[in-house]
Amino acid sequence: MNTTDFARDLLNALAQCLPKIKVDLQTEGPIVQGRAHINAETFLAFYFNQVTQTQAFALVKQAQRVWGIDFDSGRGWHRHPTSNPSDHLPIEPPSIASIIAELKQTLDELEIR
Repeated sequence: MNTTDFARDLLNALAQCLPKIKVDLQTEGPIVQGRAHINAETFLAFYFNQVTQTQAFALVKQAQRVWGIDFDSGRGWHRHPTSNPSDHLPIEPPSIASIIAELKQTLDELEIR
């Protein structure tokens, strides 16, 4: 995946699942990062590095991660569940669309609007 594909897939998935949120996205060289603002105290932080293929998606509420899905070369794909966001539970490689769909489900379960 490259930065263009990552940004396109992310923005499309967010537009489909969470059409009314504000997204701040920056690219610099091989890096894409930013935030999708859910409300005043909650956002999705995202990060992608084209060189290492590292990806990170973290739902942050009141400055604390409450859920996430990440990929790095050390741990591979893993989830940070709402029950214990510091856990690293191995998962199969997801698509960006499925990550955002899971984010939407998590927001609904946590009643975050």
